[in-house]
Amino acid sequence: MAFKGKVSSTKNVLLHLLLCLIIFYSVYYMTASVCFGAFRLETFDGLIPFDFKTEPSDSNSKYLVNLLSMELTYFICGLLFAVVVKRWVWDYAITVTFVHVSLTSAVMAEFPLVWQWWLALGSGLFLMISNGQLLAYFACRNDHSYPTFESY
Repeated sequence: MAFKGKVSSTKNVLLHLLLCLIIFYSVYYMTASVCFGAFRLETFDGLIPFDFKTEPSDSNSKYLVNLLSMELTYFICGLLFAVVVKRWVWDYAITVTFVHVSLTSAVMAEFPLVWQWWLALGSGLFLMISNGQLLAYFACRNDHSYPTFESY
């Protein structure tokens, strides 16, 4: 059985990846600003996408804002990635998350070892892949330019 799928060029993949990264961080800052306003915090932290050092606690409003904005970002981006990359949401979601972890390590000058942050990141990634792939499946099921499960 031969694979009969559409192969994208490297330029196209890099363009989609750049677009997904721009979408990811734009949505992250938008959801973070809405959450900051909803929780009535005093100052907006510009490093919120990279902050894993805030003390995890139910009573810590800054931690709740960080957690909520991360999960909402991953949920929304899964849907937006489906529009941009069609059926390959899982691939771009994992790549964007890998880039995000790398940037987080670079910005905060240490590797994140907080298990709560990794749990939130993993659940957000699961949300992004699930929602994005479901939307892509239902939106693109009549598009025959992409491989189906029967072709394997």
